[in-house]
Amino acid sequence: MKKSILLSLILTMSLFAFAGCAKEEAPVSNDPVVEQPAAEEPKTEEPAGEVEVTEDSVKTGLAVISSVEKSADAGEKDGLAQTDSVVMAVTVDQDGKIVKAAIDTAQTKINFTKEGKIASDKEAEYKSKQELGADYGMVKASSIGKEWFEQANALADYMVGKTVEEIKAIPVTDTGVPTEADLTSSVTIKINGYVAAVEKAVENAEFLGATKNDELGLGVVTTISKSKDAAADAEGVAQAYSTFTVTTFDADGKITSSIIDASQSNVKFDATGKITTDLTADVLTKNELGDNYGMKKASKIGKEWYEQAKAFADFVVGKTAEEVKAIAVDAEGTTTDADLVSSVTIGIDAFQNIVAKAAASAK
Repeated sequence: MKKSILLSLILTMSLFAFAGCAKEEAPVSNDPVVEQPAAEEPKTEEPAGEVEVTEDSVKTGLAVISSVEKSADAGEKDGLAQTDSVVMAVTVDQDGKIVKAAIDTAQTKINFTKEGKIASDKEAEYKSKQELGADYGMVKASSIGKEWFEQANALADYMVGKTVEEIKAIPVTDTGVPTEADLTSSVTIKINGYVAAVEKAVENAEFLGATKNDELGLGVVTTISKSKDAAADAEGVAQAYSTFTVTTFDADGKITSSIIDASQSNVKFDATGKITTDLTADVLTKNELGDNYGMKKASKIGKEWYEQAKAFADFVVGKTAEEVKAIAVDAEGTTTDADLVSSVTIGIDAFQNIVAKAAASAK
């Protein structure tokens, strides 16, 4: 009897011990439950900016090529800081052929005196050649009686349906004027710079959401407000600050893709009006400078200029130009939109203006 009771006690204790072990090991067996979120990873879709490419998809490209080589010291006449920025916007199909193209040039002339003082109106509006239209004044000197914008548009139209290689093969004179029979009656301006720009735009082009039927818009805004006089102990600077965009629009006027870039062309001079800048040096855009632009250190969100510009460009996709213009900003032009403040802290007023200009010029 005692043996029987003892055996029962031993069995009972063993069961409790087993149950206790089972409870301690339970968390191990429940590990898959703890890791449940891992099974939901596909919902995060890491490449959020990735665009679905279909048969109708086209790449969107923007290129800016700038030069300050035409600048000159002050002397008997005021000095000149001249920036010529050739701007090319394209959409490109999957065979590398141009679907849409737009050409513009921002030619910004800033005068300064032999005393090192800025002589140009720093608050004036600086229009691109497309915006100047007939006021640019080429017709008088044109052998075919056509303005700059007419010739640039004719060249852009001629590029449609061609590859970069075909465009580079356009025959020209020693000075760069086309001799192609289909161009001589509509284009007598030198085209070398525009050929280089279209090659660069195609190289830069990406699938961002545009399709072959979308309209292509190009916008440019230029200011010289940050120019300043020279002093005895400090150089003056004539700064042409241009902001550029290529933006595409669908049939409803909604943005399908956008790229934003900017350039700061600085021509420095001393208190005698002598230029101190190397006029042959490359003038890179902010996107081309990338991390070398140096905004990240001063940014409270730790983002470079090109990152913030891209964040804005991505944000406006799906919106109309009117909706972009309505994005809330403070007195300094910095956005207060809750969906933008974490990714864009630079002023966006120029961005809003160039998107509006792109919409107005879209075709």
